[in-house]
Amino acid sequence: MSHSSTVAPPEPPRTEAGSPLGNGLKQRHLSMIALGGVIGAGLFVGSGAGIAAAGPSIVLAYAASGLLVMFVMRMLGEMSAANPASGSFSVHAERAIGPWAGFTAGWMFWTLLCVGVAIEAIGAAHIMTGWFPGTPSWMWVLVFMALFCGSNLAAVSHFGEFEFWFSALKIGAIALFLGLGVLAVLDLLPGTGAPGTANLLHDGGFLPNGVDGLLVGLLASVVAYGGLETVTIAAAESENPVKGVARAVKTTMWRIAVVYVGSMLVIVTLLPWNDPKVTENGPYAATLDHLGIPAAGEIMNVVILIALLSAMNANIYGSSRMAYSLVSRGQGPKALGRVTGAVPRRAVLASSGFGFVTVLLSYWYPDTLFAWLLNMVGGVILVVWGFIAVSQFALRRRLEREAPEKLVVRMWCFPYLTWVALAGVAGVLVLMALGEDTRVQVIFTGGLTAALAVTGYVVQRRAAAAA
Repeated sequence: MSHSSTVAPPEPPRTEAGSPLGNGLKQRHLSMIALGGVIGAGLFVGSGAGIAAAGPSIVLAYAASGLLVMFVMRMLGEMSAANPASGSFSVHAERAIGPWAGFTAGWMFWTLLCVGVAIEAIGAAHIMTGWFPGTPSWMWVLVFMALFCGSNLAAVSHFGEFEFWFSALKIGAIALFLGLGVLAVLDLLPGTGAPGTANLLHDGGFLPNGVDGLLVGLLASVVAYGGLETVTIAAAESENPVKGVARAVKTTMWRIAVVYVGSMLVIVTLLPWNDPKVTENGPYAATLDHLGIPAAGEIMNVVILIALLSAMNANIYGSSRMAYSLVSRGQGPKALGRVTGAVPRRAVLASSGFGFVTVLLSYWYPDTLFAWLLNMVGGVILVVWGFIAVSQFALRRRLEREAPEKLVVRMWCFPYLTWVALAGVAGVLVLMALGEDTRVQVIFTGGLTAALAVTGYVVQRRAAAAA
């Protein structure tokens, strides 16, 4: 196939009906989505298992995986600032590698977000059944799915307002936590004593479970970073896409350093890593309880609920826009491409479909569904990151030749750090394949990738024959 046949045309800005997506997201929406997108349930809940495995070295695990995410977001930011599109990295992969790659990356991410919606709905329902004993979990799943499917069927500004306030609450909570934690570490918080380095170096030392424990913590931290990519999808419907993407990506570094690495350091400094409360109550609630904050557990339940609902809202939005973009490029059912009121409402309904199916699944399998869904999507985000790195490597040279003025954001030390990012993605996938608990994720991810790549190639060949 010639080079020209593998380069995708620009993404059509309109559907068959001639109705474009809106630009109702303001800069304040985009900025808050970028800030709050990094604070999810994976941080509040999933970090407990990582701390239990890695001990104080969880700080290194989050720093290492955070560095990988910074590279990925920088590469994605470079491409998205040069070419804002609702399909984000799927559009970039199509232009850089070929239509089959855009098809594969796009539908993989769509699958990831749809399953993520179900996971978050189940997690939120678990909190609600704790507050309202006797109420069925499936009922809460249905309530939350109806609420956020409805909000995404409305104007995009409604999504932006939901995420603005959700993110503001999450940022306020994490800022308060970090502030109290730093005061306690410095022995400036009344009623607490500074632990010094005791919890960092005692009980087995900084690496209590050796390199194996550190690797488990690394895998747990990678999953927690998923979802940052949605801001580049949202940017396409903002008032100034190029400015919005550039600003969001350039602040990724300090957000990761402060929110993730900083909070992990506070937790393992204040608490013994093997304290059972870290996994039973969650590391944040356990830390607040240690500091004598009244009703610490319930406070964190409220914050976690907000984080889960925020992620549900963002994932329905992101998956519907990805589906719309794929369909507009001839890579999905045409029925999903219709836009009414500047919203791809059929794509919203299709993207919410698995979440509604989860209502039944949570009725039939209330105890096992959550773990099963997590095993489905653990490695998918890594494959998406791989497509981002390969696409950036191919498109950077093309942009330098054809439109250097579009390189508003540039990947650092190109091409060396692009290669480092690719090696990092491959390394984490290998570690997952070697681990007994994570091997099933790699098997599922490999099967999904192969199936979508073959389907995408067939679609590409048919389109080429028709042309």
